[in-house]
Amino acid sequence: MRFGAVFPTQEIGTDPVAIRDYAQAVEELGFDHLVAYDHVLGAVREPRDRPLAGPYDENDPFHEPFVLFGYLAAVTSRLEFVTGILVLPQRQTVLVAKQAAEVSLLSGGRIRLGVGTGWNHVEFESLGADFDARARMLTEQIPLLKRLMTEPILDYAGTFHRVDRAGMLPRPAKPVPIWCGGSSMPALKRAAEHADGFIWGSCRPTVYEQAPLVLEMVAANGRDPQQFGLEAMVDYSAGEAEWERALQEFAKVGGTHFSFRTISAGARWMKIDAPGFTSTAQHIQALERFSAICMS
Repeated sequence: MRFGAVFPTQEIGTDPVAIRDYAQAVEELGFDHLVAYDHVLGAVREPRDRPLAGPYDENDPFHEPFVLFGYLAAVTSRLEFVTGILVLPQRQTVLVAKQAAEVSLLSGGRIRLGVGTGWNHVEFESLGADFDARARMLTEQIPLLKRLMTEPILDYAGTFHRVDRAGMLPRPAKPVPIWCGGSSMPALKRAAEHADGFIWGSCRPTVYEQAPLVLEMVAANGRDPQQFGLEAMVDYSAGEAEWERALQEFAKVGGTHFSFRTISAGARWMKIDAPGFTSTAQHIQALERFSAICMS
């Protein structure tokens, strides 16, 4: 099992020294990767004709993942950087390929792209993207991303993209893993066909039901389930006994990656207790406790 920490993007603030210290602490504690969330904009939730159902609003700050990873690559040596998830359909696919390739090159291959459809239609509209086409867009984007980062020249025509005999340099020295995130059946099917792994944002009972199912779908697509990763997350507020139980149960169903979340933002929406940490030191202390209990 590989262990990750969820970057407390809403609470860590903007001090680059604090951000550096947090990432270095994660690495020193033996965590394998750091998961960062993605939102370009936060939107006022009410009143709207089309409701916003997600956990975040205009009061929740998010650091931009690729810029963050570029900075953290220079102040760490081993830690892998993971988008969990990048709202890919609201971004330009070719530009994402370029950004991911650059982070991979400058970090020595320490990036994994977790991608998903997103839920914030205001954010899509503000970025000039089609919210209603996001699932179809994502299905086309994943294989195109892989080709852009591995092939010297592409001549590609799809529903949403046209690359007319063009290529990207520099390309990453090794393939950038692309995982899907979510919990819906379409997301699982998309991952089984196109992606290298799947990320759940929790350890709810459905995770243990869906993990074997997605591995079966991977095999049905003629791919090797042993090469397909599975990641789940557990919250600080679940308590130490639940950390251990969830880890053991996830390992039984083929889990490969397990991440620890200490943030408070979105806790009410997720119907969990908020840790209420007010300092970077408190987040690090929680990571220390998790490391001692689950990673020793």
